[in-house]
Amino acid sequence: MNLSNSLVWFRRDLRAFDHAALHHALRSSQQVYCVFVYDTDILAGLPRDDRRLRFIHASLASLDAELRRLGGYLIVRHGSARDELPALAKALDIDAVHVCTDVEPLAIARDADVAERLQQQGCAFHTYQDQVIFGNDEVKTLAGGSFSVFTPYKNAWLKRLAARPDTLAAYPVDAYAHAFAPPSLASALPSLEDIGFDPGESPLPAGMEGAEALFEAFVEDIADYGRARDFPAEDGTSKLSTHLRFGTTSIRHLVRTAQQLMLSGAGGSGAAVWLSELIWRDFYAMILAQNPHVVERAYKPAFDAVQWEVGPDADDLFAAWCEGRTGYPLVDAAMVQLNTTGFMHNRLRMVTASFLTKDLGIDWRRGEAYFALKLNDYELASNNGGWQWAASTGCDAQPWFRIFNPVTQSTRFDARGEFIRRYLPQLARLDTKQIHAPWLVKPEVLAERGVVLGKEYPAPVVDHDAARRRTLERFAVVKKAVGLAAPPPTR
Repeated sequence: MNLSNSLVWFRRDLRAFDHAALHHALRSSQQVYCVFVYDTDILAGLPRDDRRLRFIHASLASLDAELRRLGGYLIVRHGSARDELPALAKALDIDAVHVCTDVEPLAIARDADVAERLQQQGCAFHTYQDQVIFGNDEVKTLAGGSFSVFTPYKNAWLKRLAARPDTLAAYPVDAYAHAFAPPSLASALPSLEDIGFDPGESPLPAGMEGAEALFEAFVEDIADYGRARDFPAEDGTSKLSTHLRFGTTSIRHLVRTAQQLMLSGAGGSGAAVWLSELIWRDFYAMILAQNPHVVERAYKPAFDAVQWEVGPDADDLFAAWCEGRTGYPLVDAAMVQLNTTGFMHNRLRMVTASFLTKDLGIDWRRGEAYFALKLNDYELASNNGGWQWAASTGCDAQPWFRIFNPVTQSTRFDARGEFIRRYLPQLARLDTKQIHAPWLVKPEVLAERGVVLGKEYPAPVVDHDAARRRTLERFAVVKKAVGLAAPPPTR
């Protein structure tokens, strides 16, 4: 029997099932403690009413309840993790700290600091892959390099999984629950007010039980996912991205289920499409880990030469985009959804990002930072990958000359204007043709429907056709450098 005391440090893995670090700690230790740190190095940049803190707070209560059911408990600290972890490890006479790895550059630097300080006091630091199926160096090209295009990466990912099905094996916890340190020293979890944030309800069902309830509901309709996922007015997505972000569900559990549905035929075509979305998440995590420069710069260095709009006018346009008053209803409805709920449908993420970068000519990094502040499911790798895709600066990106027309996107993916009416009630009385482009409707007709442009709803802040021409000119500076083809006629 191993007589060591171990500490499992929960971060983006707030569950007590199929958990790599927890499993290994329990198997190898006489006594296991569990801790979560409200890291002030991260919290310092967040608003007091941050929705994600409410989700985390509710999920920690769920985690603590499950740990207590198993015989353990959760210790919660508030401070810099760089200080809190070594101090707690010393106080509990810990021999080893177990964690699940994080690919974000700041997290890597934090973990290196913590590991060094623990080593200095004779404590080991063990890491385990848990956030993705395959890590940043596990899916390689035939030449041994890293992929930069998704489809060949996906094919190689699927081939590796077929060769290594054990990758999806669950990490049991219950069988080793006898190793949990009993809750004799447990104390109440801190409130949101205790750590300097406003109280409130989680923006979506939180914790392990919230994730499983959402997943079970989604599986019932997954066969239609390939179609329904493109229409924001429909309830066609899994809503699990926040749970994946904070690890209240297991990525292995989701992939296992998707595979089972594909094999049985119960998932129709939708299960395979959804699996592809999970693989995208692995892909972007790999891109970030292999290319940390993408946090600040374009994936393709030549695209750093693109000159984005700056100055007071650009600031005004950015504010209009943030606040949902660009005059393009689908864009504005999407931004209102983000601002009021912390959620944005993936189709709309593409539309709004394209509009900011290609219609307004504003640096993708400004939009990325705004999404990072507002999204419940904000995850650096996926957020950065999505923004660079839309801005045409990233790997396997949208070609620079393929510019979303916001009106075409609106008529195609919200044909009846249901989504627009939900978030822009001032336009609710417009018919299904008028609602997509109110500025094309005669003023007297608008007035009959209770809309005056510039009063109830803004006029467009930019002309799309003129903006498209400016974007083509903007990207001309990199056309020769990267061998870009001439753009096709306006779509």
